[in-house]
Amino acid sequence: MTQNSKGTALITGASSGIGAIYADRLARRGYDLILVARNRSRLEELARRIADQTGRTIEVVAADLGDKSDLARIEKVLRTDASITLLVNNAGVGATAPLLASDVEKMEEMITLNVTALTRLTYAAVPAFVARNTGAIINIASIVGVAPEVLNGVYGGTKAFVLAFTLSLQKELADKNIRVQAVLPGATATDFWGVAGTPVEHLPGEIVMPAEAMVDAALSGLDLGEGITIPSLPEVADWEAYEEARQKLMPNLSRSVPAARYGNGAGK
Repeated sequence: MTQNSKGTALITGASSGIGAIYADRLARRGYDLILVARNRSRLEELARRIADQTGRTIEVVAADLGDKSDLARIEKVLRTDASITLLVNNAGVGATAPLLASDVEKMEEMITLNVTALTRLTYAAVPAFVARNTGAIINIASIVGVAPEVLNGVYGGTKAFVLAFTLSLQKELADKNIRVQAVLPGATATDFWGVAGTPVEHLPGEIVMPAEAMVDAALSGLDLGEGITIPSLPEVADWEAYEEARQKLMPNLSRSVPAARYGNGAGK
């Protein structure tokens, strides 16, 4: 670990886009880095540039998180590297086509990366963080986690999982000195859109945020202590009202009798 380091941040999907910007910003904040992605050459190029500019120690690990053996290698790093203080679960894929126009095999691959890999990496990191009484996790979700009608429903479902998982972790780890943040970007100017099937150039300009601005806002949200950060949302009170309404449901979500509108519940 480099002197005066804040520890090491392991970032998945780090070779380009949002992940690469997190790498740059976190190195400038004093973190050493472990960069994980499939494309080794892009990782190495990014690592050289950031190291030259910041002097941080940067390791690259080429891995396909959709592959069980590669995923297991990264899990082992998280379990055994005591310098790691931050996990950024950024790796993911999306889709924009509706269900009837989607390949179910591709949807399963999406679930594997967006849900299974993120879950396993978190399970690998958290016990070590708890043992050291320090650590943080940033989960990159999406606004489709609360608005699944906007794009492909499976994609929305995977990001709803990330949001729900984060909320649960926040409650479970509240007394463990572990920070957990979910970031819900809207449309962001990266190559994500082209891969998902709708090039970003086809989107209305007024809804697309530059990736640098998105990451900077997300990190500001982390600094502010936000558990859920929606970079595009003008009024945080709107999210607070949404969450208050959700909490209001809690006492009545499980009761011994059906609601009155269903009659006596016995059927006819």
